[in-house]
Amino acid sequence: MKLFNRELSWLSFNARVLQEAMDERVPLIERMRFLGIYSNNMDEFFRVRVANIRRLIQVGEKKVDGFEGTPKELYSVIRTTVLEQQAKFEFVYQSIIGELENQNIVKLDENTLTDVQLEELSEFYNIKLKHEIVPIILDSKTPFPRLKDYSIYLAVKMVSVLEVKTHYALIQIPNEFSRFYRLKDSDKKYFILLDDIIRIHLPNIFSIFYFDSIEAHTFKFTRDAELNLDDDISGSFIEKITKSLKDRKKGEPVRFVYDQNMSTDLLEYLTKSLNLKRGMNIIPGGKYHNFKDFTSFPTFERPDLLYDLKPSHIHTDLENKRSLIKVIVEKDILLHYPYQRFDYVVDLLREAAIDPKVTTIKINVYRVANHSQVMNALLNAATNGKDVTVVMELQARFDEENNLYWSNRLKENGVKVLYGLPDLKIHSKLIQITRKSKGKETFISYVGTGNFNEKSSRIYSDLGLLTSNVSISKEIKKVFHLIENHFNRGLFRELMVSPFNTRRKIINLINAEINLAKKNKKGLIRLKINNLVDNIMINKLYEASNAGVKIQLIIRGVCSLVPGVKNQSENIKVISIVDRYLEHARFMIFGNNGKPIYYITSADWMERNLDKRIEVACPILSLNLQKELDLIFSYQWKENNKARIIDENQRNKYRKIGNDISFHSQEEIYKYYGSIVI
Repeated sequence: MKLFNRELSWLSFNARVLQEAMDERVPLIERMRFLGIYSNNMDEFFRVRVANIRRLIQVGEKKVDGFEGTPKELYSVIRTTVLEQQAKFEFVYQSIIGELENQNIVKLDENTLTDVQLEELSEFYNIKLKHEIVPIILDSKTPFPRLKDYSIYLAVKMVSVLEVKTHYALIQIPNEFSRFYRLKDSDKKYFILLDDIIRIHLPNIFSIFYFDSIEAHTFKFTRDAELNLDDDISGSFIEKITKSLKDRKKGEPVRFVYDQNMSTDLLEYLTKSLNLKRGMNIIPGGKYHNFKDFTSFPTFERPDLLYDLKPSHIHTDLENKRSLIKVIVEKDILLHYPYQRFDYVVDLLREAAIDPKVTTIKINVYRVANHSQVMNALLNAATNGKDVTVVMELQARFDEENNLYWSNRLKENGVKVLYGLPDLKIHSKLIQITRKSKGKETFISYVGTGNFNEKSSRIYSDLGLLTSNVSISKEIKKVFHLIENHFNRGLFRELMVSPFNTRRKIINLINAEINLAKKNKKGLIRLKINNLVDNIMINKLYEASNAGVKIQLIIRGVCSLVPGVKNQSENIKVISIVDRYLEHARFMIFGNNGKPIYYITSADWMERNLDKRIEVACPILSLNLQKELDLIFSYQWKENNKARIIDENQRNKYRKIGNDISFHSQEEIYKYYGSIVI
């Protein structure tokens, strides 16, 4: 069975993000922000995936899935690929800087300032910046400081010819300010990075030293982000998470990225002090690092250099209604963010908070916004005497601290807060509201593909089903029951619930399509998910392909399945769409001999999602909503503007169809929802 290696497939995905920064059809400032997204993605890749490869090397593993070689050889290929992408990244960055200058937006540095500009920056430095700068002198008498993972540092070298002496120092670039300082407007808009303002004032910062030359070069440091949760049952889960978060900040180094113009002696001093081996963890780069800050690159009041504003559409069934609950009791509603408003979810919780007939509200939370309207609505519900239960996943990677914060806030206000288990994350996206009227209970339920995060809902495309369907609601109640009762297994007929029946149910659905194809009937599988990695499921899709089932896959990120291989995957086509909105919605369509079966789901096809997490897939039973899913998939399958073909060589070629008349699916889907409103 031929497979793509997961890590190399991920690098191919991030290359698609880099393509957006290169794409001249993307507005110029948005291109700069895609560089920030690419950089942030790469940071997480090293913290998680490369750290894992490093552990495999340490324990002496000999094989890695989808790669003909050892983990050490894979690490080498990863490094080579990253270096190639880094060179392309630097070229793109310089190109964008040049294009911005053509738009009268000019980047300055310490060598290109006028006297007037220097005076302005000196005033900013003396009044604000210098009080936040804490230089650290490096010498043999004091231990090398523990570096922070998310910070940027300037490595400083001072040389005194007279004293025949070299001093080294570190400066952590303060994060209390924007990375970009905008100078007073003139005929052009000028900006300079904080890094360069500090470089200008190095003689002032180190005025007590005598030196003939002084230089400073940026570097960044990435640590292993794995949380180590021991099996000690004496400590609470919260205590273990809190301790692990502290330990993460001391994690082993997995990457050191530095300005390639850094002097050899300074580089050697740093790598030796950090106990890094040359060639393994060390990656040369440009003058600036931590490009994740560029996701907040200034707009310069230039809307023509940004994506055009696309406010989310209303949903005609929910807009200006006195009661959302009454609407949902009458019919199922499918919300599609960001094309439609996420606010309806918050509005529903707010209504439930004050409805005298609502008795309980239950929700499971994976990621929420720092300033969360969803959490505030739940606090309001508790204040109004509702029985509110929040299942909080403390192991949502890189959101652990935010989730701990909200966990404490909720408990302080009388909310019942539950947690998952160390080896079983809760990744489903569920809400259930119980309403009692005249002795009868009604359940209002929500099943989604993405997080309850109003901030990310503006840039992540996701689906959410609102339903009062009795069978579905009873099973959602069972999911909450099994979480509250230490994961006692339940029986699910309507829902797919990992780790209990998802894998089995999907395999049964694939088998049904295989049987149809073997009877010379049309077998069809349409799948839109973020990642396809699970070997068993991939092998099942290969089996279906060989039986003649037509398989269409839209996989945004990692895809270990290799399409188009003779006698293996000739009937499988795969595309990936990377565009303005992050394609995060997950749904499945099985042909079922002309009576298609539809599910939306929180789960990707990865072992962890199918076997090691609580995930929920929900059938879409309404014919109108089924047609909506058909339309979404067909629009994206027609995409020839931002779709890349996933092929044997992972070349990320843009997909062209027919006469090359442009079909931009995200634009067309936005227009579709707008036409419904009209």
